[in-house]
Amino acid sequence: MGAAVWSCGGAAVFASALLAGRRSHGSHLAPTQLHFASASSYPLPFLSGPATPFSPAPMPSSRAQLRLLRLRVQASAGVVLQDAAATTFCFAGAYSLVLVFDALAERNIIQKSLSRKAVHVLSGLLYMSTWPFFSSSMVARYFAAVVPLLNCIRLLCYGLRLLTDEGVVKSVAREGRPEELLRGPLYYVIVLLLCTLVFWRESPVGVVSLTMMSGGDGFADIVGRRYGATKLPYNQQKSWVGSISMFVFGLLFSVGMLYYFSVFGYVHFDPEQTITRVALISLAATVVESLPIGDVIDDNISVPLTSVLTSVLLFG
Repeated sequence: MGAAVWSCGGAAVFASALLAGRRSHGSHLAPTQLHFASASSYPLPFLSGPATPFSPAPMPSSRAQLRLLRLRVQASAGVVLQDAAATTFCFAGAYSLVLVFDALAERNIIQKSLSRKAVHVLSGLLYMSTWPFFSSSMVARYFAAVVPLLNCIRLLCYGLRLLTDEGVVKSVAREGRPEELLRGPLYYVIVLLLCTLVFWRESPVGVVSLTMMSGGDGFADIVGRRYGATKLPYNQQKSWVGSISMFVFGLLFSVGMLYYFSVFGYVHFDPEQTITRVALISLAATVVESLPIGDVIDDNISVPLTSVLTSVLLFG
């Protein structure tokens, strides 16, 4: 307070002296002709220091911050609702798919083996086709991963006989035994889960790998069982027509899915490069699927693993 009084007093004395000098010389003094020294010209500690804690915060800035915070909260709530709705829709679709083909098999409209492979093919393809329904937030992939995670828990419960559902077992298991759910079907949903979390929709690696496992390997079994009279010389469990079907359908479905995601701007689609790379990936996956290693490693592991490794090399 003393320093402030001294400053005001000094300014008054300086102004009085200046006015007296101007009057003695008979000059007229206009307000614009007064030139006072600024704080930067004469730095003083109490003038050049930071603002005191008693300085009031500017109200417009505070209101703008509150408005921005409110908009962010509303946007976050909208993102959560969108992802939650997409997850619910996806899980309901997956559950309905199994029920539909189970009903078709029970009424003998289609064979049980065809019903099981149809679920194998459509589950992965339809699941990936719902990915654009999710938001662009960082947590969207985790919402999408809830669907294969819940299916994984269901398979574990049925496979370990903690729960019983004959319809699910018959529509998914090859021989109708609950223990089968802990092998191929469980590996299938685990691969879906991992590709969703690791690669998601921005990477062609995950898209191609899941498509090879679901569409390529699924059609290899469907066509091979029906028309595969001529077996491979090094594997009597596989046929030429089945392997050719896997290569062709794996290629077609993979290119189609990559084009589908490119429409939404998730991946870049160059027709010539994409078809060439996917053809090499499909060839590698087909060769591995045809090998007599089914008793050592399941196709639902070897096919996507081969596809991932080849896709990483080709797509970078």
